[in-house]
Order: sequence, then C-alpha cells, then structure tokens
Amino acid sequence: MKKKTLVLGASTNPERFSYMAVRKLKYGHIPVVAVGLREGEVSGVRIEKPFPKFEGIHTVTIYIGPKNLTAYYDYILGLNPKRVIFNPGTESPDFAEMLTSAGVEVVHACTLIMISNNLY
Repeated sequence: MKKKTLVLGASTNPERFSYMAVRKLKYGHIPVVAVGLREGEVSGVRIEKPFPKFEGIHTVTIYIGPKNLTAYYDYILGLNPKRVIFNPGTESPDFAEMLTSAGVEVVHACTLIMISNNLY
C-alpha cells in the first residue's frame, strides 16, 4: 500500500529538509502533497498554503517547530492520518499525546532516513 503523505512545512528552498523529503517521497513513488507558508513547487509537487482539504492521507510528516505547530493541531487531526512523523526539532509532547489518544501512530524519526533505509 502506498502511504499518501502530507509534508507539512514544505519549502522551495533546496537546502531545507522538507524540500528534500518531498523529492525523496516523489522519486520513491510515494504519493505526496505539500503544505507550506508560501505556494510553490518542488519536483512537480505543488506546495499549497494552509489549510487545504486532502483526502486519503496516511502519513503527515512535520517540518514545523512546536511553537508554530499549535495552529495545525485541528487541521492534522481532521485529516485522520494513520501516522504522524515528528522530524528532529519538531517534537511536541502535548500534540503527540493528543494524536495517540486519537489512535494515531506517533513516530519520532527523520523521514529522510526512514525512506533511505526502507523503513517508511
């Protein structure tokens, strides 16, 4: 099963890990959508501004710091993901607890490493 993934905090800056994640997911043939503060495109994937409606999201991979993440809590929960990945520096114990209570798998890991090691 392909795990349709939302990259939250996507950027068009090639030096950002979120940019690299969009590319790695796309080229790994994993369906990917992206949300960022500015619209743009990465490898043919359109970056949408917050808070677009997406269907069938399996995984949300987070590239937003904990302070700014609070604005996205309801949005993420409303997507009914099966899994949320907190990449290094994005950890939010309060939100992780909310997700776990809602039956969402919480992973604290680097998406790029997970994909590279076939753990995605």
